[in-house]
Amino acid sequence: MAGHSKFKNIMHKKGRADAARSKLFSKLSRDITIAAKMGMPDPAMNSRLRLAVSMAKAESMPKDNIERAIKKGASGEADNMEEIRYEGRGPGGIGLIVETLTDNRNRTAGNVRSFFTKFGGQLSDTGSVSFMFDRLGEIKYPLKAGDADTIMEAAIEAGAQDVETDDDPEDGGHTIYTAFEDLNEVAESLTKSLGDPKSTGFVWKPQALTPITGDPVRTLMKLIDALNDDDDVQNVYGNFDISDEDLEALG
Repeated sequence: MAGHSKFKNIMHKKGRADAARSKLFSKLSRDITIAAKMGMPDPAMNSRLRLAVSMAKAESMPKDNIERAIKKGASGEADNMEEIRYEGRGPGGIGLIVETLTDNRNRTAGNVRSFFTKFGGQLSDTGSVSFMFDRLGEIKYPLKAGDADTIMEAAIEAGAQDVETDDDPEDGGHTIYTAFEDLNEVAESLTKSLGDPKSTGFVWKPQALTPITGDPVRTLMKLIDALNDDDDVQNVYGNFDISDEDLEALG
């Protein structure tokens, strides 16, 4: 249950600069709304809503915003919202998974397709890329939550599958992975032993990383930035491995 993936560190650094906080809140609000629509409007009775609210709180979303998003879903205002997953290849043959939440399927499909085309990628059929990823639960803690051994012991006791620790003082932290169906149970157990996590949710974790270097790196990052800037896009995952030198060259 050890190891470190540059993929996580890169995505974290890119995520910090991708969008303004208001746009982030908008995406988090829609995730809460759709969760409240699909189940009970009470987080205690709706595991998906509980996770969405936890993510929002981790990003310091105001309580009023969270409550409004829940009420919107419970009232039926979100009946025309749907989740759609897109899969494709980016520059260098990198596999990308794009999760969206939209009230206009045609608009979202057109936008996503145009981004892939503009930046040297190509959309493909559902399942053509996701087989190279694992659908897992992810729980993040800051470095101050404990040393690697402490986090490892707590994760094993809680029933987690894997732990990755990045000791970078600025962007580092502990990432704990769980089986998809075990996320809530593991998160609750870890909260008792380690306190509230920084974030909790579901992710697509690449089974292996594909090295990419040179000019394709910049083009790939432009594609990911364009996708993340679209209001309908919730998350973008990729199986790329970028060297520290190429990452620094991005500025």
